Amino acid sequence: MLPKDAGSRAKVMQEVIKAYSYVVMWMSISISVIMFNKWVLAYSGFPFPIALTLWHMTFCSAVGFLAVRVFRVVKSHNLTAKDYCMRVMPIGFLYAGSLWLSNSSYLYLSVSFIQMTKSLMPGLVYASGVMIGTEKFSKGTTLNMLLIAFGVLVCAYGELNLVMTGLIQQLAALVFEAMRLTMVQVLINSKGLQMNPLQSLYYVSPACLIFLLFPFLSVDLPTMRTNTDWVFNPSVMIANALTAFILNLAVFLLIGKTSALTMNIAGVIKDWMLIFFSFYIFKAPVTLINLLGYGFCCSGVVAYNHMKLQAIRAKVAATSSKDEEKAPLLSNQAHDIRSKEDILSEIRRLQSEMNSLEQRVDSSNKVMMMNPSASPAQEAADVPPALASPRDVQSSSKDR
Repeated sequence: MLPKDAGSRAKVMQEVIKAYSYVVMWMSISISVIMFNKWVLAYSGFPFPIALTLWHMTFCSAVGFLAVRVFRVVKSHNLTAKDYCMRVMPIGFLYAGSLWLSNSSYLYLSVSFIQMTKSLMPGLVYASGVMIGTEKFSKGTTLNMLLIAFGVLVCAYGELNLVMTGLIQQLAALVFEAMRLTMVQVLINSKGLQMNPLQSLYYVSPACLIFLLFPFLSVDLPTMRTNTDWVFNPSVMIANALTAFILNLAVFLLIGKTSALTMNIAGVIKDWMLIFFSFYIFKAPVTLINLLGYGFCCSGVVAYNHMKLQAIRAKVAATSSKDEEKAPLLSNQAHDIRSKEDILSEIRRLQSEMNSLEQRVDSSNKVMMMNPSASPAQEAADVPPALASPRDVQSSSKDR
């Protein structure tokens, strides 16, 4: 519900428009990168997915080094060699496997079917989290994941140009990516290392590049040497790497300005748009069974996102209730602290008065010792009323 105040309403609408702008920007760039990669690998005369991925990581490593070490746009975490090997290298290995196998599947499968299989990602992340211990097992979530898996099976059954090699590569890529996301949470986020895209490029890209060298030297490089009919266009490759880099920044902006949940929901819309663009641009056939299966997948993903949203709301409500319970206790403690301070200040005040009285008594005694002929009336007059007896005060008043 919008606020009644015109200024507040305009501010809310401005924030909504800004959030939707980030969503549209991310969706546009993501679709462009996917379609660009498909065109480069399948239609531009460069059918080498490992070489393309290796080029991406080389470009990202260079950009990350310039941003962190040369221009110092962002700070370095100054990881030791041991920390880098223990925390970053496993993520680089999983990332290399994910990118290699995912790009390889574009040689065999249509973009639309690849996007349909990506609906398995929430279930794979959930399963890997349960195995490692970052997620708790839930029957409802498991049934939801089975619904998504059933939808992917229906999509595969209805795919006209299904190639088992491409399907195995795509499923393996999803497994690698799910493990990577889980290990990022375990090895990076749980250790308090929050990385923005430039820091991620600086640390992860070189590790990914190292692991990609092995399949490149054993698979792509021999083929590139024997076959000479492939085409390498430097301007196309630079543009392709640049769009991949911009996509990393767009993901960071989207999550930072909205939330990961918004990104997941927008991803469902993006996948439907990719199915349309794949059909329109690359003439990839889409059957009714494909759409029916993907409908199952989308319903499962939406239900999963709803469950996650409810869990987040419950957690926030529980935290708020705990804060409300602590508030009276903190208030009472603050009251007790103020009462103690008041008592201490009162004690100090009384001690100060007592010291002043003692000083006046001492001065009176000194006067008496210096003037022994002083009359009792003078002695009583020098004594403060608080220390003089009632009789002394009365005799003093009579003499006066």
